[in-house]
Amino acid sequence: MGILSSLKGLFSATESAPEKAEETVEYKGFEIVPAPMKDNGQFRVAAIVTKGEGEEKKTHNFIRSDLIGSRDECITITLRKAKLTIDQLGDNLFK
Repeated sequence: MGILSSLKGLFSATESAPEKAEETVEYKGFEIVPAPMKDNGQFRVAAIVTKGEGEEKKTHNFIRSDLIGSRDECITITLRKAKLTIDQLGDNLFK
């Protein structure tokens, strides 16, 4: 599989459909909803990160290349990586 095919697979709904979303975790004014994506028998680190309400609400689809064998472990890693990204980027996450 080529690099372009790999990248296409990250964003293709047919190859990597999200599993059911988990409960929202609040962190430093952001909301993180883990949404592991099943991918070839494993789970891709993914979440929806939001901040604000109403018309001020901003959303970022957080998807990483990491594949994890266990759904529960994937959720744990997703939360850790999303929090680290929020710590590093803050509101710049939405730019």
